Amino acid sequence: MAEVIFYAMAGCPANAKQKQQLVAAGHALVERDLATADLTTDGLRAFFGDKEVGAWFNRRAAAVKSGSVKPDALDEAGALAALLADRDLIRRPLIQVGDRRESGFDPTTLHAWIGLTSGESCDDKHARGQCDHGHQHFVKAPAA
Repeated sequence: MAEVIFYAMAGCPANAKQKQQLVAAGHALVERDLATADLTTDGLRAFFGDKEVGAWFNRRAAAVKSGSVKPDALDEAGALAALLADRDLIRRPLIQVGDRRESGFDPTTLHAWIGLTSGESCDDKHARGQCDHGHQHFVKAPAA
């Protein structure tokens, strides 16, 4: 499987689940703290590919929610400066495998790129008491 460089924010529950999915699929993770990572403007820009500037942002960041940062109103240079100044604004995780880089956790893109399934069925995972594949399940009541 792949060696995945995974930039995340410490304590982010979504990133924790995403890391679990990658490990369950057999990938080796190299974890990096997005808050302290040595990122340059060009290095950060490489994670966004041809995505529109507004898609580079974490829409749940406090500055975006409050309206003090308006991602859709920024040009590329302004967006990169804002993202480097406040790492919470970056849409995460940032993922790198080899020379390819992506932002955000899109299961479809990741599965096509590096594979995101372990070959185990949902029922197999639940038999072990582990649900790591990002959807909700409810325990069925025993038959009477």
